[in-house]
Amino acid sequence: MIVRTWHGCVPLEHAEGFAAHLDLTGVRHSQGIEGNKGAFVKRVTQGSWEHFFLATYWEDVEAVKAFAGNDYHVAVTYLDDDKFRLLSDPYVFQHEVEVIHPL
Repeated sequence: MIVRTWHGCVPLEHAEGFAAHLDLTGVRHSQGIEGNKGAFVKRVTQGSWEHFFLATYWEDVEAVKAFAGNDYHVAVTYLDDDKFRLLSDPYVFQHEVEVIHPL
């Protein structure tokens, strides 16, 4: 399994709007791709910025490529991101993890 993590931040005045936008774009878009195993968002307020951390879980690298393309280490961005003054990390982290089953 692959865990793909992305980080971006927006000014606090855009936090709620961007949260809804992220749900409609990054979260739902990824969940619609075959091989996606889930998506989770964490939010952290730091000063006048709201940070968003998106973790998506994938069956394998081919599923990640179906979402992000062949250059899958580059962050996926959307047309309306700029209206929220999003500062996006240009690259994402991907980690191969083992699935641990409960005892």
